[in-house]
Amino acid sequence: MKVSELMASSVVSVSQDESVALAARLLSRNNVGALPVRGPGGELRGMVTDRDIVLRCVAADAPPEKTSVGEIMTRSVVTVSPGDDIRRASQLMGLAQVRRLPVTENGKLVGILSLGDMARVDVCDAETSRALTEISTNIKER
Repeated sequence: MKVSELMASSVVSVSQDESVALAARLLSRNNVGALPVRGPGGELRGMVTDRDIVLRCVAADAPPEKTSVGEIMTRSVVTVSPGDDIRRASQLMGLAQVRRLPVTENGKLVGILSLGDMARVDVCDAETSRALTEISTNIKER
């Protein structure tokens, strides 16, 4: 099964120049824990999570309204392409300790694949289980 068959193609994202306050509102409104961060040309620049906001902004006493997403985002992001096999995506999730993978094509964000997306498909039970096990047993704080 290919990533394109499971990924969500409608993705809420935020610009690296937007405020952390806006990112927090987007996370809340859309009931998600992470947002892809895009550069001026729409290219994927990173990810920002609710945890990034708490640890790198709020706990650091940086004002969310005046701090840009680019200042606190996670820059090293593992991605997959729409044509990648779901098993590869699962392996990457486990290795990178993430529950979501941005899906890119030619550097542009085209979707996002979550562990939850994989869990909803019977074909992916083994892959999902392996990824969750990796994420849970090799916990490293991001």
